[in-house]
Amino acid sequence: MSDIFTPGQPGPAGDEYPRLQELIDAGVPAELHPWLGESGVGSLVVRMGIRFLEMSPERMVATMPVEGNQQVAGILHGGAHMVLAETLGSFAAAMHAGPGRYAVGIEIGATHHRSVSEGLVTGTAEAIHLGGTLTTHEVVMTDGGGRRLSTARITNLIRDVR
Repeated sequence: MSDIFTPGQPGPAGDEYPRLQELIDAGVPAELHPWLGESGVGSLVVRMGIRFLEMSPERMVATMPVEGNQQVAGILHGGAHMVLAETLGSFAAAMHAGPGRYAVGIEIGATHHRSVSEGLVTGTAEAIHLGGTLTTHEVVMTDGGGRRLSTARITNLIRDVR
């Protein structure tokens, strides 16, 4: 298994950060480019338009546009909420795992409080527990007016790279 979450792993020879533009477009801070330079942020993150504003194991914040992520009734799809929550919780857990370790989601659940049909959604993941083998984050999604749209909880298992 490759370890795409260990900071400082260079990309292929002659191409230190093959996904540099993807990282820039997603708002990944320059100091994290060595960590994600080879793997990037993932095609789903790109497709959903997720853009990171803060990145740490304790707190991770990102935005996602409603447009393009709606269900047939014209509101943000419930699955889009879950994608944002999973992205934030998993990236935060992977950062916490550190070199030689990786995180894998083992549980996620959400409650949807209200709908939104336009604008940007902001997701904020805050650590509830950062342990040696498990992490748990609460992720709150809000609209442009700061109203809570949904609340999710994600737990990740921390594993050693074999």
